[in-house]
Amino acid sequence: MKRFAGIVIVLAVLAPSYVTAQQQESYDYWRSQRDMIRYGQQAIFMCNGLFTSNRTIDQVFEQELAYLDQPVGAPDGGDYEIDRARRAVAIGPPGGTPVMRAAFREGLGCIILAPDQTFEDIESLPVLDTPPLEGDPDKIPWPDGDLIEDQNLLPNVNAAILEDASNWAFERTSPEQVTLSLIVVHNGKIIHERYAPGFDISTRTRTWSTAKSIAVTLMGMLVDQGKLALNQPLGFDWFPRAQSPDTDPRNAITLRNVLNMSSGLYTVDNQGLEYATGSGMSYWAGASSVRGALSRALIRAPDTMWDYENYDTLLGVYAMKLAIGDDQKYLEFPRSALFDRIGMRNTLVSVDRFGDFILSSQVYTNARDLARFGMLYLQGGTWHGERLLSEDWINFVRTPAAATVGRGGQYGGQWWLVPEGRDDVPTDAYSTAGNRGQYVVVVPSHDLVIVRRGLDYGRQGFNRWDLTREVLKAIGTVSDSR
Repeated sequence: MKRFAGIVIVLAVLAPSYVTAQQQESYDYWRSQRDMIRYGQQAIFMCNGLFTSNRTIDQVFEQELAYLDQPVGAPDGGDYEIDRARRAVAIGPPGGTPVMRAAFREGLGCIILAPDQTFEDIESLPVLDTPPLEGDPDKIPWPDGDLIEDQNLLPNVNAAILEDASNWAFERTSPEQVTLSLIVVHNGKIIHERYAPGFDISTRTRTWSTAKSIAVTLMGMLVDQGKLALNQPLGFDWFPRAQSPDTDPRNAITLRNVLNMSSGLYTVDNQGLEYATGSGMSYWAGASSVRGALSRALIRAPDTMWDYENYDTLLGVYAMKLAIGDDQKYLEFPRSALFDRIGMRNTLVSVDRFGDFILSSQVYTNARDLARFGMLYLQGGTWHGERLLSEDWINFVRTPAAATVGRGGQYGGQWWLVPEGRDDVPTDAYSTAGNRGQYVVVVPSHDLVIVRRGLDYGRQGFNRWDLTREVLKAIGTVSDSR
């Protein structure tokens, strides 16, 4: 209590919990952006479903769009437009929430346009017209092609138990878990391959965050070449531009920090905002993936807290672009450095409308290409004796991020690791992981690669380590680790 000129004033110190209680917000201030992003998601899903995956409109609504709470329209029509000549779609009625459009671009897959763009702007979008890899994959033996010459199982594989593991993956008790494909590669041979009705070896679907493991592979190739450095500051011009950029604390962030999801930058892709702002604006609304990634403030020291953020991956992708230094070579790099060299003919890496790869999620591919990708890691980074990726880089991606040690240890460098304390699968196993159930599991001690593709929805929850356990029951003799 204080007294001023005969007036008594009582000063109350409010407890933080009381202040918080008085400041609960019931209105969703992000509603308009959520609606725009919802339209944009449907535009990308429909466009890629129709023109990248070659699915029917009925199939797209039944499975690709099952992930959305309120898809616009139905297979027989609604407030959407499909322009098959342009290979483009538009979602939503005019007025109110902006109509969102996406268009297929050669070599890249579908790209989302900005809310103020129309189909007339499609020709301004990037394309990649590099000729396809030579040869007929149906006549080229696996793994470079799709010809399977030896159908015999290895003597240490129990076919009945392997079939049980396959049934475990496909015959889910949860209707939200929809397995599309399963491939098991052992000692370099495909020992099991299965597809859901409506899918086959050629069907491309979205990798979601399995793309991050592809991204880190490309970055590793540049590190091996000395064009990127794992432990050096990224050297970016951050946003917003400061009057004294040399004092920006973000200058200390290294490539290792972002690949370990431990940058220390402000988190925007969680806490209910992943489909309202942040990277969602570049995924689904036509915003720049680079500008958003560069605009986050540092809120903690790098390497002290693990926080899964799409923008951390995209910072690594931007560093890759700067290291390459040429826009066309950058667009060609995934194919020239990786895909064409191991027979990944069916893989498309998409970009935002500015030509920057959205390699945190926007990749479309088939199960066999992902099996090839897993085999590159299983073989220690070599392909037919040629080294494409160093063992040092593979060791990095398989090493728990410092901020996860003792707290689960489940994440390395854009790859997921067997959680601390889990003992029913080999601890040397590691895995990609993408939304809706996209997994490539590598088990070096058993010379094993497992690929599971899904179109899970709702709460999802498919466990790839449980799948690994089930598959391993069928593998009798442990192979020498490569």
